[in-house]
Amino acid sequence: MRTEVLFSGFGGQGVILASVILGRAAAVYGNLYAVQTQAYGPESRGGASKAEVVISDEPIDYPKTLHPDYAVFFSQEAYNKYLKTVKEGAVVIVESELVPHRDEEFEKKLKVYAYPLTKIAEETTGLSLTMNILTLGLLVALTDVVSREAIEKAVLDAVPKGTEEINLKALHRGFELGEKAKKGEL
Repeated sequence: MRTEVLFSGFGGQGVILASVILGRAAAVYGNLYAVQTQAYGPESRGGASKAEVVISDEPIDYPKTLHPDYAVFFSQEAYNKYLKTVKEGAVVIVESELVPHRDEEFEKKLKVYAYPLTKIAEETTGLSLTMNILTLGLLVALTDVVSREAIEKAVLDAVPKGTEEINLKALHRGFELGEKAKKGEL
């Protein structure tokens, strides 16, 4: 079993942190093999960034995604650049307010979940920057790529001390969104 996950957006959205947390959840708490890689522009905030996680129950021979099973797009530029790399039938999560121009024809081949993730994070925690953690919850609820327990532990490992409660609130809101989406309620 080789599972490829792509996170992409612009610097400052927590793309890389989300991928590190997912990789840690798989490798440290999920008893799986995981490799996380990243690429970003020279700007620390605002430049394009991409992070990839490959998860497997066997040693991983190639650390990059070829045709992601799951993808997250937090910006229009990322969507435009990487959408067509995902495999047919992939689960794709889109930040709907930041990706207003979408390829409806190509999306017919995918399972797309588009939400105003930044807005939902802000409403849930009061902080838009928890959007990446909320999205991890959504991804895990939709795909079971790792267990909820594993992702919770990995989030607690990664977030700054004193922010654990607010980040768990965002993660759990993502779980709720995913459950509703699976039931066709959203």
